[in-house]
Amino acid sequence: MDKPILKCAIVDDSTLQRLSIVRLIENHPALNLVAEYNNAIEAKMGLATTDIDLIFLDIEMPILSGFDLLDDLTAKPQIIFVTGKTKYAFKAFDYDAVDYLRKPISKERFLNAVHKAITNYKLKNDEGFDDEDFIFVKSNLKKRKVFLNELRYIEALGDYVKLVTEHDALVVLSTMKAFEALLPSERFLRIHKSYIVNLDKVERYNSKVIELDKEQLPLSRNRKADLVEALAATNRP
Repeated sequence: MDKPILKCAIVDDSTLQRLSIVRLIENHPALNLVAEYNNAIEAKMGLATTDIDLIFLDIEMPILSGFDLLDDLTAKPQIIFVTGKTKYAFKAFDYDAVDYLRKPISKERFLNAVHKAITNYKLKNDEGFDDEDFIFVKSNLKKRKVFLNELRYIEALGDYVKLVTEHDALVVLSTMKAFEALLPSERFLRIHKSYIVNLDKVERYNSKVIELDKEQLPLSRNRKADLVEALAATNRP
């Protein structure tokens, strides 16, 4: 499946900064730049009549700040804040920002932020995920990229969950409910109060367990019908 094209706008009073973001957007296959504004007042008028999915927004601008602009917008697209200072970070996330990028922007940080926006877009619009899609999880104080097609299953561990992939296992401070909501339901299923499984990895099952290669996971009695239905819906054996 092709990645969605997010319609983007840049709001920044720095010409050089706008140019640097323009280059990053133009080199990204899932982004389409449709508007540039050099101040928040201009942006406020333009965004009222322009359909935008994602704004790269500077915070410190003359007369009207980036926060002021958001307060005045009726329809609020996804926001990636771009600023030279860290002092606004906490306030930025009060606005449910996708990410907070410090100038000068590194390509890696830009790509990570955009990926979050694409994931949000897909979840909101039921676009689904493809094999190249991944999620970011925080494990041992580091953010790790986990490709969905390599994720075998998730196991509950008290206040944590363990993500078991084809290569290793990661322990993440989170809940099963959060991952059940995040992962695409056509590819992942909660088979037990303590397990979510990647349906592509299921090789065999009976009324009590499912088998993934050499591992067995418990199958709740009331989840077997869901498993049969999910496997049938995707033509899995």
